[in-house]
Amino acid sequence: MAVIHRTTMQPTKMELLGAWLPTRPWYAAGAGGPLPVRAGGFRLDDPEGEVGIEFMVVTDGTGPDAVAHHVPLTYRAHPLPGAEHALVGTSEHGVLGRRWVYDGAHDPVLAERLHALLDGRAEPQDQTATDAPDPTVAVVPLTPDGTGAGMELVRVEEGPDHTDVVVRRPGAPAPLVLRVRRVLRADGGTADGGTARVTGEWQRPDGTTARGTYATAFTALTA
Repeated sequence: MAVIHRTTMQPTKMELLGAWLPTRPWYAAGAGGPLPVRAGGFRLDDPEGEVGIEFMVVTDGTGPDAVAHHVPLTYRAHPLPGAEHALVGTSEHGVLGRRWVYDGAHDPVLAERLHALLDGRAEPQDQTATDAPDPTVAVVPLTPDGTGAGMELVRVEEGPDHTDVVVRRPGAPAPLVLRVRRVLRADGGTADGGTARVTGEWQRPDGTTARGTYATAFTALTA
């Protein structure tokens, strides 16, 4: 169970994301604006208790042109070997000390937990409270086609508005794609084509609530 500490991070998450987001190929807002604003999301627990896992939504801009970006993040006490390309930055946590913050789509622990969520073996947790399930997150689960719960991360591919995390499950005939939507749209959870999906809410700049697809899963066409 992840413990949510009431403390500070320096630099803050929004400061880290304000510098990092405009460098991403799927970034859909204009560069040079104000810092992004936290707008929603949820957490997942790492059974080993080592890695913080957060599916964060931030909004960039104001009014009808505001863009909602979905940024899964992982927080680690030490650098993740081979993941320098996915490093968002480092920050000093008021309780835990230095944390390495990564784009979670490239972190094998987040990939395993997202797969577990879609497989019905993990429960979404509130972003700001300890041991508090988030009832606003809905999951349409995977149809079992493997012989076990494990998985292996094969590769990560960046798209124009999404990131595909390709994994292999024991006994499955083909790899599985976990598609992380990067630019969220208020589609009510019906878009994107995947048979399994995670949907959630976020707050628009005008204070209204939107709901859409955070992630989907489908069988890969190629190995």
